[in-house]
Amino acid sequence: MGNADTKLNFRKAVVQLTSKNQPIDASDDNFWDQFWSESVTNVQDVFALVPGAEIRALREESPNNLATLVYKAVEKMVKIVDNSCRTQREQHTALNCARLLTRVLPYMLEEQEWHSFFWSSLPAAAENESVPLAQSLINAICDLLFCPDFTVTSTKRSGPERAEELSSLDSCEYIWAGGVGFARSPASSAQHEAARTELLRLLLTCCSETVYRPPQQAATHHNKWIAYLTSSENRHALPLFTSLLNTVCSYDPVGLGVPYNHLLFADTLEPLVEVALQVLIVTLDHDTSNAVNEESDESLPDNLFINYLSRIHRDEDFGLVLRGVTRLLNNPLQQTYLPNSSKKVALHQELLVLFWKMCDYNKKFMYYVLKSSDVLEVLVPILYHLNDSRADQSRVGLMHIGVFILLLLSGERNFGVRLNKPYTATVPMDIPVFTGTHADLLVVVFHKIVTTGHQRLQPLFDCLLTILVNVSPYLKTLSMVASTKLLHLLEAFSTPWFLFSQPQNHHLVFFLLEMFNNMIQYQFDGNSNLVYTIIRKRGVFHNLANLPHEHASIARSLAAAERARDLSALPRSRSAESVVEAAMEGSRPAQPAEPGTLNPTLPDTPAIATMTERESAHPPAREQLLPRRAGDGEEGAEPEGAERERDGEGRSVAHRDSLRVSEKSEEERAECGWKASSEWVASWRGRLPLQTIMRLLQVLVPQVEKICIDKGLTDESEILRFLQHGTLVGLLPVPHPILIRKYQPNAGTAAWFRTYMWGVIYIRNVDPPIWYDTDVKLFEIQRV
Repeated sequence: MGNADTKLNFRKAVVQLTSKNQPIDASDDNFWDQFWSESVTNVQDVFALVPGAEIRALREESPNNLATLVYKAVEKMVKIVDNSCRTQREQHTALNCARLLTRVLPYMLEEQEWHSFFWSSLPAAAENESVPLAQSLINAICDLLFCPDFTVTSTKRSGPERAEELSSLDSCEYIWAGGVGFARSPASSAQHEAARTELLRLLLTCCSETVYRPPQQAATHHNKWIAYLTSSENRHALPLFTSLLNTVCSYDPVGLGVPYNHLLFADTLEPLVEVALQVLIVTLDHDTSNAVNEESDESLPDNLFINYLSRIHRDEDFGLVLRGVTRLLNNPLQQTYLPNSSKKVALHQELLVLFWKMCDYNKKFMYYVLKSSDVLEVLVPILYHLNDSRADQSRVGLMHIGVFILLLLSGERNFGVRLNKPYTATVPMDIPVFTGTHADLLVVVFHKIVTTGHQRLQPLFDCLLTILVNVSPYLKTLSMVASTKLLHLLEAFSTPWFLFSQPQNHHLVFFLLEMFNNMIQYQFDGNSNLVYTIIRKRGVFHNLANLPHEHASIARSLAAAERARDLSALPRSRSAESVVEAAMEGSRPAQPAEPGTLNPTLPDTPAIATMTERESAHPPAREQLLPRRAGDGEEGAEPEGAERERDGEGRSVAHRDSLRVSEKSEEERAECGWKASSEWVASWRGRLPLQTIMRLLQVLVPQVEKICIDKGLTDESEILRFLQHGTLVGLLPVPHPILIRKYQPNAGTAAWFRTYMWGVIYIRNVDPPIWYDTDVKLFEIQRV
């Protein structure tokens, strides 16, 4: 009953504040102290007792009182820090101030004119030390995050009178977890973890000014909160960065592995790891190197978090980070004999953003990841999530980040080489059963995404095929299942109506042909399955070579498709439909989103030509071959239409058009005025790189037919044996230089990541719902 009374007192104070139109005196401490007294004990109470509508009304009708409330809360936290937060009462008051500010700040940040309020100084401050309110708040939070007996375990003798002065404390001695740059593993306490979680939640809220900017502004917007937090003015920058990184990377949700222990004991560490990870990726997003403040034209201070991340260089530190990330990425995939007996964490989206940032800012880390088969510990969970999310509209963002990471890794030779490691199925996925390598897994999952994913994934097709082209020169043996899938993709993409229905669809055929050429020229010996499948499906290549390009034929193809009225779906080949494939045991089919699922919108997928740059995979001596890859229809011709087709202004077509393969409706296409013409088809048909494959068919088809007739063979194993021992040395055209399309940082991808990251953080913070029902502008929240 007592608890209900105290809540009632708190609620009365809120009503008093919101109902008064007259400014309340800032020196009336009896009134203001009601808001952080012991009457509330958790953040959920604060959110329930301070409704959003009342905060808005206060902001509109009594802005002075709202301003005083925030001033007083920050001032209270500063005073507690000055007093070194020695007593339990002070600790409780500090947490209540943090809870109240977490509730109120989003409603102030959503209004543009309140932004400058935080960067004005406290009225109580003396003239000589006028510190902006935002800086006072961040300093207080950071001081409290390293406060002995409150958020960290004291290393000195205990007792309030012996407590250390917070202002002179060396926080590097109090880093929260062992790992990078800190060997000791400090004792943990549930109480300390819970206090850190609440303070970090407030820090995350302070940094969320970005979500109240429209996408075009967010790219150039200078977030002062993050800039100050990560600058040298924050004396806790290094220990805070190290604490966040080590808290995430040392977390083991399974622990000792006692079955069902997560149901018996509350885990105070998981909420801390979640918010630490979110604060970490948000601060790493704000790259201020060479940036200029739009208001004062001064160059901005460097982001020390990015600086520290880029300077990690010891192998043991890389190993620690990689093990931490892969442990948490693989956690939801682990199978146990007892159902639900081990704890599962859902941090994969934030972890993938962190992994991307690590590879982006620290190239040595990426090379370390690719140096051993450890990269496969990242690949398998990504492929699992890609496969599992392909039918779910609310997980389009997860699909994109998985593909972007694979695109980044595929630009490195080592990634292709690592894919040759045999794959043993440990995770049930609803894909066909196969025996083979990680390369087979990659192909089979990509085929699933293309043929059974939903419409909004079509802009990713170019990325998926670019990844396959990048790794293709290094794939030693593809299984029969994967070979068949690749030929099915070519069969689907080379149907005349599909090629003629959108201006970029032919790029997909160029990518697949380039992939086959790479494997035939560089890995012929081990790829008898692929060669056999090409021979079996030779009609697809002959049809491509004789693709009709007269006006009448184009019109006929499109009319036939129009009658089927399914212009957006991919053509399904008859051969693929006739085979009913058994999925892995224990797998479940990919499910669409539950109706009503909240889904933040995302910017358009950047075009592949803006995301990648073409490089030779050969030593510089060979590079003189590259620029002149003549467009004479020979195998050496440029493999991708995007690089050669230019519009009137000299931009490549792939730069100009977004890569939506066939999402547009008939009306939209009519509006664009684009229609396939015989000249357009002729412009790229002659450049299809078919020469190597045609030569292979010319040599091998008669030999295979002769064996079949001579030996009366109907069994493919004999033919495969013949192909395994065959050779095409001297019979094929001169091998072309290997071209790799390497990911290049670009504004489009940076904007995409920012929006995706904040969308994930918005959706994941539901208890309490920090930004829910505020006027977010960076994205829209839709219901599926």
